[in-house]
Amino acid sequence: MSKGSIKFRIPSTATKGEIIEIRTIIEHPMITGLQKNKKTGKKIPRDIINKFVCTFNGKTVMTSHWETAVSANPYLAFPLRATESGKIEMKWFDDDGKVYSASANITVS
Repeated sequence: MSKGSIKFRIPSTATKGEIIEIRTIIEHPMITGLQKNKKTGKKIPRDIINKFVCTFNGKTVMTSHWETAVSANPYLAFPLRATESGKIEMKWFDDDGKVYSASANITVS
């Protein structure tokens, strides 16, 4: 995995009303801004993923704001009630302004 590399697990099918689990992990160093460069003694600038957003058919179903206490390569798992077929989209936002994204379709019957 390189910085921004995403792995996730979302079921491709579910029955209507079923609660599914969405699991994600993204490779990111999550630099707190508290460490110092050993050679120069200067602080290494903070570089963390500070926000995660998941949408289902364009509607926000999960938002999470992160701070420096989140470990490197953050893992996140959360439930979602499958009410209809559609697209699940996930986005991670970091301090550098980069946006990492992944998506999957789910068929609900």
